[in-house]
Amino acid sequence: MKVLITGICGFVGSSLAEFLQERHENLSVCGIDNLMRPGSEVNRERLRKLGVAFVHGDLRVASDFEMLPVADWVIDAAANPSVLAGLPGGCSSRQLFEHNLGASVNVLEYCKAHRAGLVLLSSSRVYSISLLRSLPLKVHNNAFRLTATTQLPPGVSAQGIGPDFSTSAPVSLYGSTKLASEIMALEYSNVFGFPVWIDRCGVLAGPGQFGTPDQGIFSYWLNAHLRQRSLRYIGFDGRGMQVRDAMHPRDLAALLDAQMRLGRAGGQRVYTAGGGPKNAMSLAELTAWCDARFRPNAPVADTCPRCYDIPWVVMDNGNAECHFRWRVEVSMENLLSQIAAHAETHPNWLERSGL
Repeated sequence: MKVLITGICGFVGSSLAEFLQERHENLSVCGIDNLMRPGSEVNRERLRKLGVAFVHGDLRVASDFEMLPVADWVIDAAANPSVLAGLPGGCSSRQLFEHNLGASVNVLEYCKAHRAGLVLLSSSRVYSISLLRSLPLKVHNNAFRLTATTQLPPGVSAQGIGPDFSTSAPVSLYGSTKLASEIMALEYSNVFGFPVWIDRCGVLAGPGQFGTPDQGIFSYWLNAHLRQRSLRYIGFDGRGMQVRDAMHPRDLAALLDAQMRLGRAGGQRVYTAGGGPKNAMSLAELTAWCDARFRPNAPVADTCPRCYDIPWVVMDNGNAECHFRWRVEVSMENLLSQIAAHAETHPNWLERSGL
């Protein structure tokens, strides 16, 4: 099988290339990346050692696709991953559109031309911000926990948020580009007859991630805590109670492998995938873990909220588990220990991340 991975020099793209090769004896991987993110050049050398073919190109430029070989499947792991993208202080809203939606159309045209299947890595941030903020939550052991004392809205349960949860606006500029890409992918699949899987992923984390506060929060927090950098609990009374789940890319690779092997026509196409309730943790709990592993570093309370911040997001893996016999194998403790070990042996990692 021949697989093309977009954004292959990012943390997710390079990790998927490695872990998919571990699962396939006869897998050929090629990737494309524009190398614009700080640190991505490091992964280019890593991929060379893995025997992965690399093309330096920009997905926004249609002619750059002429350099790519024919693939059986495309894994679209390229995007500006920050929910704050498009807001003042970051990339412009036009740049966000070009990277996350305009480039997606070029990927779809490639799939159309070569009848390649597509696995689109989407995001938990396609969901309604107002409904996520209105979920019934309580504080327990320094973390927001979902409570079922009142009726929950469709698409959410004790197991987390599923694909049927509302995507009504606002979902953030970033979330809207990912949701629009999902819609375009499903339309292309229907009209041009190539298979599409869409995975709305929770936070992906692991060793070697170039974490920043608005992207790889688990990696960033551990690296910054170890180096006694200033940390902040933003919003929600400045207590660090907001919760996210985390998933190792090795587990994501197992799901994608199962999806690409399955030649099912029709049926469900959109799935949620993340660490789930067992791999969910608040910033306050993460700080306590870091205090025990390294040494204490107390975050500063910043009670000023940001427009896209939400208190609790945990992904429900039930459909993926049922349809693909897939389960998350890397525990939160194992995942954090891997990040910590990497942080301890790479003292300049935050600088390589551009921080």
